[in-house]
Amino acid sequence: MNDTRNLDVSVIIGAYEAMPYLTRCLQSVEAQTLSADRFEIIAVDDGSTDGTGAHLDEFAARTAISTTVIHQANSGGPSGPRNVGLARARGRFVFFLDADDFLGFEALERMLALADKAGTDVVLGKMVGVNRGAAGSMWGRHDQERVDIFDSRVIYTLSAQKLFRRELLVRHGITFDEKMSSGEDALFTMEAYLRSAGVSVVSEYVCYYLVGRDDGLHATRTGGYEPRFEALTALVELIAELVPEGPKRDFLMARPFTVGLIQQFGPGVVKESEEVRAHKLELAGRITKYWTPGVAKLIKVNERLRIECVARGRLDLLADIHRFIAARHTPEIVRADRGDAAYLVYPHFRKPGAGLPDEVFEMTVPEWSVSKRLQPPARPKPGQDRTAPTLARRVVRRVRRDMRRWKASV
Repeated sequence: MNDTRNLDVSVIIGAYEAMPYLTRCLQSVEAQTLSADRFEIIAVDDGSTDGTGAHLDEFAARTAISTTVIHQANSGGPSGPRNVGLARARGRFVFFLDADDFLGFEALERMLALADKAGTDVVLGKMVGVNRGAAGSMWGRHDQERVDIFDSRVIYTLSAQKLFRRELLVRHGITFDEKMSSGEDALFTMEAYLRSAGVSVVSEYVCYYLVGRDDGLHATRTGGYEPRFEALTALVELIAELVPEGPKRDFLMARPFTVGLIQQFGPGVVKESEEVRAHKLELAGRITKYWTPGVAKLIKVNERLRIECVARGRLDLLADIHRFIAARHTPEIVRADRGDAAYLVYPHFRKPGAGLPDEVFEMTVPEWSVSKRLQPPARPKPGQDRTAPTLARRVVRRVRRDMRRWKASV
């Protein structure tokens, strides 16, 4: 065991039925370029029966890294082991490492150096997937000493596998909610982002490898839709509590609507029972009360339109939009009679009885359809005949339609 009085990092590993993946995980920690006397490992065996606990004990007995192994009955999820490890941590920073995954050899050294240089409280290290996908939009070409979370893609990675300043977590009592069976990572990380003195991003080096297990146990736990709504509700309420109304809150709120709520009302919702659909709409109401015009303008039309249908309880309209998208149709673009507004003509655009205002269909962010960038048509120049382009397009469409009919008849 090493002297732990001046530790920089506590690596917290929650492990449940982690063999044989745990072997590579521990090897990656032991191979860190950060000096072994500058960090510790706290491993929590969460009631494993596959030899995980014994392997951790063997590793602790031989490694030069200060390692504490805790054995406990199964807690039912990752939150318990992480909280246990956090309570025992002594490093200036903590890093939560899943036992299935592994680190790049320079990960701890690079993240720690960037945190100390920038004086930030949270550091994201670039992640890649191994036999699975991984978020990628937040990694730039170069490291970022400090990012603005209200103008950054970092809010689209809310997993716990990051470097956190322990003093921040202790001061604000930030822990993982053990009652939640889904989304506890997002709640923990979002609060850390919002309460932090800054966030840094390591993009020039792959720090973390997310491993897709062959047995599929890496996947998000199942348990129905209710825990997911519970997690989304907790997330929007956290944002509302910590961020005043305005553009900054709107920016953060776009995330739970586009990565969360919209997935609960996918095309399969039409096959669910009337009782389930009604219950989903009831649960969604706790989230859509934060659906504002400011949030809506930050979202693409096809997503905004679906969320608007949910907010209005119009699953009948939603079904038509799903069919339109599934058919890979490209919506027509029309301009407002006055001003610069342009609209995408999805189902129920200006349809009497639908109750969807033009603003729901307005292009406010870059739009794509079937891998094609959608651009509003140019306005006629002063003095130009406004009907000519429209007439020309109608003639072209008529000729193409006649040609298709002629070919079909030959």
